[in-house]
Amino acid sequence: MAGPTLEGIVAYPVTPFAESDGRLDAERLSALVDRLVLAGCHAVAPLGSTGESAYLDEDEWHAAVEVSVAAVRRRVPTVVGIAELTTLGAVRRARFAERAGADVLMVLPLSYWKLDEREVVRHFTQVADAVSVPVMIYNNPATSGVDLSPELMVGLVERVENITMVKESSGDVRRMHRIARLSDGGVPFFNGSNPLALEAFAAGAAGWCTAAPCLIPELTLELHRAVRAGDLDAARAAFDRQLPLLRFILAGGLPTTVKAGLALQGHPVGGPRPPLLPLDAERTGQLAGLLASVGRGAG
Repeated sequence: MAGPTLEGIVAYPVTPFAESDGRLDAERLSALVDRLVLAGCHAVAPLGSTGESAYLDEDEWHAAVEVSVAAVRRRVPTVVGIAELTTLGAVRRARFAERAGADVLMVLPLSYWKLDEREVVRHFTQVADAVSVPVMIYNNPATSGVDLSPELMVGLVERVENITMVKESSGDVRRMHRIARLSDGGVPFFNGSNPLALEAFAAGAAGWCTAAPCLIPELTLELHRAVRAGDLDAARAAFDRQLPLLRFILAGGLPTTVKAGLALQGHPVGGPRPPLLPLDAERTGQLAGLLASVGRGAG
């Protein structure tokens, strides 16, 4: 199935909330998305785990899709995250995102009862059959409760027409190598684990799905340019420079740490939504030091 070319740095914006009432702040979301595009990111992916999609009500989720698509203005692909416990809910949101102008849908299965392989296959197939835009399989067992094997994901890409790519976020780079081997390099896969960015590119990843560009767009893009140029020394230098910050924002919870970092840089987007709590003073100081060390300190 024909679709947009998706590769490189896929940037994940947080979802800003207004300080006054805690609701979605559409103006700040639009501004953040626009900054990511202007910085040179190759795609924007609202409503992933970083975007606190699990904590948004239906109206907020719809608004976040529409605001993000409008802010991107077709300059790069928009990848909308779909994560629902029920297949019916996932289909409903997938259809809404397609109507709103999403270029790609990133589908994460969620589990309350443990899902077996038949149930996972049916879920993805029914969502993909409900839309005409390309679907990316998203494997993130730490947040979803579902762990998708490379064999299962490659099989879905091979059997379902508009399931065309995979995002692997288990943190195991061996799975990326397995995807490449199983598909003879034919299935585009994307890395979703920040500390594995360099290893993932070396394994053949088509891109890096990351919230880091919200704080350090230049460094993430520098890494990708060096990889594309085949300059391993430059790639290693760019990666090593940002690795402490990547580890910090991941360990502290991406919505919490990225929102704290944006505030430090002069782009307040509100705090995370409860039950998540804002970053405490000690860790905010640590984050400020890490941002200063890479030249992205207080704005």
